[in-house]
Amino acid sequence: MSIFNQKSKFKIKTEVRKVKQAVAPTPDKKPSSSAHGTPRASPIPSSLRGPKRLHQQSASSPADTTRSSPASSSTTLNPGRKRRAPASSSRSPATASPAPALSDSEPGSDDDDDWRDRLDPSKRRKRAHTDDPDRRLRHPRLWAGQGDEEKLGVVHAMEVASLGDRCQPVMKLGKDEVAVRLRYPGAKYTERYELVWGKDKIDGALDIMKVVKFVASTYLTDAEAKPFLDQNIGIYRRLEKSKNTNDGNGFKAALVEYNDQLLALQKKGAIAKNIDAMRGVPRELVEFILDQVYDRTVAPKVDLLAKYENGTDNVYGELLHPFISDIFDRTKLSSDMVFVDLGSGVGNVTLQAALERGCESWGCEMMENACNLAEVQKKEFTSRCRLWGIAPGKVHLERGDFRKSERTLAALKRADVVLVNNQAFTSELNDHLVNMFLDLKIGCKIVSLKTFVHDNKIAENDVASSILEVEHLRYPGGWVSWTGAPGKFCISTRK
Repeated sequence: MSIFNQKSKFKIKTEVRKVKQAVAPTPDKKPSSSAHGTPRASPIPSSLRGPKRLHQQSASSPADTTRSSPASSSTTLNPGRKRRAPASSSRSPATASPAPALSDSEPGSDDDDDWRDRLDPSKRRKRAHTDDPDRRLRHPRLWAGQGDEEKLGVVHAMEVASLGDRCQPVMKLGKDEVAVRLRYPGAKYTERYELVWGKDKIDGALDIMKVVKFVASTYLTDAEAKPFLDQNIGIYRRLEKSKNTNDGNGFKAALVEYNDQLLALQKKGAIAKNIDAMRGVPRELVEFILDQVYDRTVAPKVDLLAKYENGTDNVYGELLHPFISDIFDRTKLSSDMVFVDLGSGVGNVTLQAALERGCESWGCEMMENACNLAEVQKKEFTSRCRLWGIAPGKVHLERGDFRKSERTLAALKRADVVLVNNQAFTSELNDHLVNMFLDLKIGCKIVSLKTFVHDNKIAENDVASSILEVEHLRYPGGWVSWTGAPGKFCISTRK
């Protein structure tokens, strides 16, 4: 019999619990990711997707999950290009979310009834959900119109979605007509795309449309954005119409105009000026950038994360983007704080904290393949943040058992927020974590899936109850990768 099903032989004091229902933040386009240590429950339909990429797969595909370490939190995987999350509806190969979609979240969606509202400059502005007055978003190497083009080392979309990858041309383009380039707000450097489509591959046209929309709605003033988002003749609307009518040449012409107009704004200094006025990154943009990084690095090698050990500490499970953003809100994580993810898998949550909040962000993982992919993700994340002109917080990804990693243990002593997905951890590992928490500074917040104040111990003799004040909460359905059902989590404060 599992130790979790055994009844205590001793009478224990009843732990008084304050249970709150987590109120979902404004639904984000895509789900969020998390740390490790979560068991694989029921499979997740492959038609559903969610961010921190590692997810579960459809019943028709082979079981694909990864392990975490006895000291690492982990995630289940979908063998396809995108991570998928439980949700009540499915979408096109490039969009889906565990939470209801924003009305303006998906360019090129099938719902065209509200496109005028979605593109109205007075309604489409994307603002950061949380402004941090101390955060400075401009990347120190932002290109502002001077100097030669610089190689960034990004993974181009065409490197993972091209005719050579058995993809097919779209919009009636010939094979020699699919190559295009896309400009970003933070660099003179352009990304190479091919306008092709393939199963579980990046949809180049849709990805380009999203970039255009995010640039216009986030980086430009209403007046500057009008040529891009005009309801009738704006560049985005022309891209959308061309895609819907299979007019490849019209799509390419609109893209050339977008590149030219953005270049003019960069040389004019408008992009740098507007970024200087920003004090946060819109959550939808955070998720999109993280998705771009994942799709170009982890997704093509997702089979490396196919092994896991059920019934041990080495089980992989993801907390999705909305869950992680909610955690950041509840713990009031800001750019002057330190975040630590104990069991960071391929690094999704660590990167999200650095980008969304601008904080010093640490992750520790011991599974070799996950660590290798985390390093590749970090490299692409660094380059892609430059493309977008955003300065993230400092990212540290450590290899090894977090119980023994000296750098991780040192970071814990300075940590303001600690995440540990202990859903499937053994009681021994949870007890070891409690001993580690003795070194946390007073007021540090610990987010976990299960309480460290064990029910099978007398309160007076329980170390956890003496050092932790626990708040019991619930999260909505669709916020984790292993089930579509709602669940419980805890935020403990070091007393």
